Amino acid sequence: MGSGYSKMKKQAKLMEQQLEMMRAEMKNKQVTGTSGNGLVTVIINGEKELTQIKIKPECVDPNDIEGLQDLIKAALEDAYKQIADDPMNSMSLPGGISMPFGL
Repeated sequence: MGSGYSKMKKQAKLMEQQLEMMRAEMKNKQVTGTSGNGLVTVIINGEKELTQIKIKPECVDPNDIEGLQDLIKAALEDAYKQIADDPMNSMSLPGGISMPFGL
């Protein structure tokens, strides 16, 4: 176990530190998704956790609950797409190792 082992150990520690930094950045990232021309807005963090839903009153129709449900789903899909399309979500670590979103 010569210098090669020591070098690998240092690289592993560096990768672990970078991974933790990426996780912290993703947790603090916020993405807003909308649907129905802004009738429904959702905010999710970089870990795909829903943090806020805003529904404009004119969107609420007791006779069309399914329509509201569709708008919420579409807003979430919009936010998830934005996160998936963000180049920060597939970062490369030293050694050419790519880390996908959510790790």
